[in-house]
Amino acid sequence: MPGVYPRTRKNGKVDYRASITSRGKHIALGSYDTEEDAHRAYVHAREILQNKRMTIEAAKDKSPLLFEKVVSLVNYRDNGLYIPTPIYLKKKYFMYYLSPTLVYRFDIDDLFYFSSHKIMRRGSHLFVSDYGSQINILNRYGIRSHAVEGRDYAFYNGDPTDLRYENIRIFNRYHGVRRFTDRGFERFSAVINMHSNYVVGHYDTEEEAAIAYNKAADILNRKGISKNFNTNYIEDIAPSEYAEIYSRVYISPRILHY
Repeated sequence: MPGVYPRTRKNGKVDYRASITSRGKHIALGSYDTEEDAHRAYVHAREILQNKRMTIEAAKDKSPLLFEKVVSLVNYRDNGLYIPTPIYLKKKYFMYYLSPTLVYRFDIDDLFYFSSHKIMRRGSHLFVSDYGSQINILNRYGIRSHAVEGRDYAFYNGDPTDLRYENIRIFNRYHGVRRFTDRGFERFSAVINMHSNYVVGHYDTEEEAAIAYNKAADILNRKGISKNFNTNYIEDIAPSEYAEIYSRVYISPRILHY
């Protein structure tokens, strides 16, 4: 049958691979248990590539192809670029289909990365496999792994599936730093964890709170606390300014006398 190639595995079992060639591009469509199933995948792929009325939503229904392959084929037909991950290109952004009903939007600047990294989802967490490790994709935006939406970051349009840079607002960029409002003014607290949370102090800027957290971690380490605290790197601040803030910043007596 057209587009079908039998393959004998090491255990002697025969399966059938489907593939299609379009505009000089050879596209693998997957492996199937029967020749008929592989041929149906080939026929459906050909229909997608030839019929612009076959949108992602229409093409997914009862398709013998994996949904990810449907997205890749529709994108290739419409935009001329074959991407192995389930991405559909728009003018200034792209859509990443985790499922037919769950679609994320990303800036076009992230296309190279996500075209070669498959997004996986566990609960509410999105991650990719990179060099054998699972990387939380929110880390790419400066959002820490245990950050809480609404407290540490938010989406301007209220849509958590819109991961374009312009839509992400980060409140707390530093470890152990929390934003709060005091009599109408925005302030920051530093909190460090040792079996339970200890408030280090309250500060006017998040940089001061981040440095206070670092100082508290240093004090506790000198007192013999063996916990490996994640200290903060403060960008755009000179070493002399860091040292000045470090020397004067308030630290709670509960930390000093721990």
